Amino acid sequence: MATVHLRIGDLVWGKLGRYPPWPGKVVSPPKDLKKPRGKKCHFVKFFGTEDHAWIKVEQLKPYHPHKEEMIKINKGKRFQQAVDAVEDFLKKKEKQGGKEQSSEGKGDSKGKKTPTKPLKILEEDDEDLSALKDPSEKPASSMEPISKRLKIVEEDTRSTSIQAADSTAINGSITPTDKRIGFLGLGLMGSGIVSNLLKMGHIVTVWNRTVEKVPQDNQHCDLFIQEGARLGRTPAEVVSMCDITFSCVSDPKAARDLVLGPSGVLQGIRPGKCYVEMSTVDPETITELSQVISSRGGRFLEAPVAGSQQVSNEGMLVILAAGDRTVYEDCSSCFQAMGKTSFFLGEVGNAARMMLILNMVQGSFMATIAEGLTLAQATGQSQHTFLDILSQGQMASTFVDQKCQNILQGNFKPDYYLKHIQKDLRLAISMGDTANHPTPMAAAANEVYKRAKALDQSDNDMSAVYRAYIH
Repeated sequence: MATVHLRIGDLVWGKLGRYPPWPGKVVSPPKDLKKPRGKKCHFVKFFGTEDHAWIKVEQLKPYHPHKEEMIKINKGKRFQQAVDAVEDFLKKKEKQGGKEQSSEGKGDSKGKKTPTKPLKILEEDDEDLSALKDPSEKPASSMEPISKRLKIVEEDTRSTSIQAADSTAINGSITPTDKRIGFLGLGLMGSGIVSNLLKMGHIVTVWNRTVEKVPQDNQHCDLFIQEGARLGRTPAEVVSMCDITFSCVSDPKAARDLVLGPSGVLQGIRPGKCYVEMSTVDPETITELSQVISSRGGRFLEAPVAGSQQVSNEGMLVILAAGDRTVYEDCSSCFQAMGKTSFFLGEVGNAARMMLILNMVQGSFMATIAEGLTLAQATGQSQHTFLDILSQGQMASTFVDQKCQNILQGNFKPDYYLKHIQKDLRLAISMGDTANHPTPMAAAANEVYKRAKALDQSDNDMSAVYRAYIH
């Protein structure tokens, strides 16, 4: 976009990264928000989303001269709502005689200040964000960007590149890749992922082990066929038919069998085919799979996901990726469809390590919460009151509230299988052994989950670890 000369209050089209231009207004930045060093830019408030961002001048266009052009090339309900918001703004301004009035920071009739909402700051896509600010500095705003964004972290250089909110959050849709997508594994996590890929217009071929084991019981796959998916007969067939194939299965053995077993992935790999392993497994398994895929000329990416069945269904997973950076980029629209944030962590194995650490912390925390609830009961304290107090403190979170409510209601329908979190704890402890690093908290939690498994809680939700304390 050509450079333009703008002033505070001018209406503009602002472009962030590779996403479409969005209507906004040049505004004054908060006093405590530093302007990015080395960049000529303006601080823009976007209509419809109420987000703000520093936009380089060459990525700005005046609103009125380019209005028709932008409306022709951009579609979507959220986009139209944003344009309508601009028109409403102009009408109000015209009624006020061209004078713009703002309630931000103004006092009311009694002289009291009207509280302002914290700004959501979107950071512009830049190849080297470390050039804009010192990595040790705290972000200008504690508020997160709007829910969908792609975040890339280079482990070796510690540089960070953040792309703005994707078009799912802005337009209610994304531009799906024209590559053919395969997906192996339709469990708690995989089902939600595939559903969101299909909703966002991707061409998806699916395969699930249940259908292979019990051919007549293919109702699960039929649901996706009805949504537009295609059905592959074997993993090898799916890989041979598709450009990018994702896998999401239960454990290291399942991941290996899927690749190396009869009619497995390896038999369908050809030079240029992409394989993305989304299962939570150990670094050794990931390294082995990467090597065998690469030996056939395939391109490999690991991309385990943090979340639960509900989070997967909502398309709000956090994706940790490592391996072939070009595959990561090719998966961009897929990751936008299935997740709210995606991190690229460098070489193969890094994502597996990070995911095990995250799940180790989550599993240990869940065991501690269950221990607290049972101790409250054993000492004559109300569990409901304990939860009420917990929800008002620093540990308050959706996770704590949902899991505690599950326990109090005796509802252990799986959102994340107990057997899987125990597997992750075991793998994390083993990783600690390899690094000669102590993991005593995880080891203690692991024993509690093993006790819960012995009580036939494996296929219940991880919150069923509570039952290990009461039996």
